[in-house]
Amino acid sequence: MDVSLTAVFSSADFPMYLNNIPIPSLKIGEILVKNEFIALCKSDIHTFCGIRKEKTPTILGHEVVGIIESFGEGIPFSDVRNKELKIGDRISWAIFSSNPESAFSLEGIPQKGEQLIKYGHEYLEDGSTLHGGLSQYLIIRKNTPIAKIDSQISLPVAALINCSVATISGAVRLLGEVKNRHFLVVGAGMLGISACAILKSLGAKSISVIENNLVRLKQAEDFGGDYIFESVEAFLSQAVSIFGVINPFHGLIEATGVPEVMEDSLELLNIGGTAVWVGAVFPARKISLNAEKMVRHLWNIKGLHNYNVQDFIKAVEFVENYHTVFPFITLVEKTFSLIEVNEAFNYALLNNSMRVGIKIAD
Repeated sequence: MDVSLTAVFSSADFPMYLNNIPIPSLKIGEILVKNEFIALCKSDIHTFCGIRKEKTPTILGHEVVGIIESFGEGIPFSDVRNKELKIGDRISWAIFSSNPESAFSLEGIPQKGEQLIKYGHEYLEDGSTLHGGLSQYLIIRKNTPIAKIDSQISLPVAALINCSVATISGAVRLLGEVKNRHFLVVGAGMLGISACAILKSLGAKSISVIENNLVRLKQAEDFGGDYIFESVEAFLSQAVSIFGVINPFHGLIEATGVPEVMEDSLELLNIGGTAVWVGAVFPARKISLNAEKMVRHLWNIKGLHNYNVQDFIKAVEFVENYHTVFPFITLVEKTFSLIEVNEAFNYALLNNSMRVGIKIAD
């Protein structure tokens, strides 16, 4: 084992190419992981087709799960729940590594901390390799949050933990109290589906979902959605008969990033309601808000990009407890091998897939 077969992304104008990248010696605090399975996140897809710009060349892929192959200096290693890590353990790891003593980290937002590294988003160059999931091996850098994963969780489901599920764990944290309250989920992609399931697991009184893709809207019911609507207008036509008012929601999670939808859904919050926006991660026009209504209704708007360590832990625990309750396995629609990486991305684009998987290792 001297090299790692790796899919390298250089430009949206060219297919990814496979390259054998030498595996460097591990530094203090690093872990070599044999990647097992990757789910292609929408940010990967957007980079692949040019909607999102990244430093290139790079190794895409961050929704990933793998097996510990070896350790650098610093043993014993332990995970975020103080479980000892050993060679052969299956693990998930956060999308980021940063200095835990930096100002942002100490404020609870380590995903914006100093010395930040983001897996699947880094520039590939001499001295900085094997930092993306589309490779046989990946080097986990020092100060990366890591969690040991129960082998009973299927690989496709385990791969979802460290992006979509962890992000929504953070969004739900920002909402505050969930039990016995009404919530709205806007967008039923991977983030929205995860939001339905987590809110349901925490005892939400009701979960309404707005999504214009009828297939995804129906899927939301399998993940805890109580009321489903194709648009804000469709919700408004039924709101009074269901809830007695047109703005019943204590909180909402907005996962589309579409300005018009962000504006219109905000109006559905009750007095004192909280909107958590997680979908606006690509360029779009500025949004327009009614400032007077926002002030008089005491609305809170919170943005979340990625997540912190506690959100990651909550995501792991949620999947451990509910991976057989909600059918997450059905969301990974088709699986390819690493050598079929371009076919996998093209399939995801052509079919607007919730998730496409790439199996790296047997």
